[in-house]
Amino acid sequence: MKEALLESTLRKMRLNRVLPSIQAFSNPRVLDIGCGWEARLLQEIEPYIARGVGIDFKAPAINTDKIQTFTYYFESKDCIDSNGGGGEMIFPQDSKCFLPFENESFEVVTMLAVLEHLNYPLEMLKQIARVLKPNGILLLTAPSHFAKPVLEFLAFRLKIVSEAEIRDHKRYYNKCDLSELVSSIPELTLIKHKYFQLGMNNFAIIQKRA
Repeated sequence: MKEALLESTLRKMRLNRVLPSIQAFSNPRVLDIGCGWEARLLQEIEPYIARGVGIDFKAPAINTDKIQTFTYYFESKDCIDSNGGGGEMIFPQDSKCFLPFENESFEVVTMLAVLEHLNYPLEMLKQIARVLKPNGILLLTAPSHFAKPVLEFLAFRLKIVSEAEIRDHKRYYNKCDLSELVSSIPELTLIKHKYFQLGMNNFAIIQKRA
């Protein structure tokens, strides 16, 4: 799969934002939601983690001592099982989103440039709260409202950002939007927010209470 011209640069900027927070933990278990078709984040942070798991509808099949990735449709009832066997996983009744992991499995969850694609962001955050260990963190990036016309210009006119990715954006966020979303989940607290990329992207650290 060929990457749009600017995608590599944007990805590196997101990695630079989250890496210090991951390094603050001693050998954490990390879940990367929306790991992408090469799981590059997990491969970049491999020296700093005990275990990394990546899920995405376009995830590669990686299974090493430290990293496991598999195809998974976390907002769909038609998903692939975690063993890569191609079977159908049945979501819990009435759930709109599901992560196929035990409670309190990870110290760190990353969700970079994914929130804007979700139909059910609140349900996803509830699932993340469930799989995070107490005092664990969610590292999140999402484009701001200011980014919408810029990204659309870069994608549709200049063709240096993926058109498909931008067309799939469900909404854009600012600090107030993220604070309101997180405050709906009692276990989670927004402990840090910062804009980067000239105000066009949000970086948030969200912690699960002990």
